[in-house]
Amino acid sequence: MTIQAITQPTAQLSNSQLMLADLEKVLITEEQIEERVKELAKEISNLYDPDEEITVISIINGAILFTADLVRNLPGQVRIDCIRVSSYEDETSPVNGPKISSTLTLDLANRHVLLVDDIIDTGNTISKVYQYVLDMDPASIRTAVLLEKKARRKVAFEIDLVGFQIPDEFVVGYGLDYAQRYRNLRCIGVLKTEQQQGN
Repeated sequence: MTIQAITQPTAQLSNSQLMLADLEKVLITEEQIEERVKELAKEISNLYDPDEEITVISIINGAILFTADLVRNLPGQVRIDCIRVSSYEDETSPVNGPKISSTLTLDLANRHVLLVDDIIDTGNTISKVYQYVLDMDPASIRTAVLLEKKARRKVAFEIDLVGFQIPDEFVVGYGLDYAQRYRNLRCIGVLKTEQQQGN
């Protein structure tokens, strides 16, 4: 999947090709994502006893695709819940502190919790949700993120499982968005600067 392959006139391009054309470059291919998600599922399974049930908490909307693929590769019993946190609005950087805008429905007391997010950069979002979950008295909490930008870290928070380390560039695809667009791209790529300014 390469941007160079797009040579048709714009009017003849499919929606998928148009989204690819908005990328400066592809950082992680669909195949690389699929392989790494399977590896992460194995790493997660090794952290728990075979008969232990895991409660997966997905931070949405960004982590929806990653969470779905991840849990389908977990062999044991899994409960799933979602929590919504907002901070970016339609910008490429957070415009305010993270705010939990929807709460969980499952009881987490004495449960083994896996907190899943699409990306950690400043660390503000996942650290806030971590504390929220911790206050519900789980038996354990572990964290898994698909992407990590260490260059932007503002909070001293360590992730248990990381899919990929990426540079400090604005990325979209595989659940990550800009102004709620590009989430359905199968790869992860760097959005062109003009597209960041033009939406």
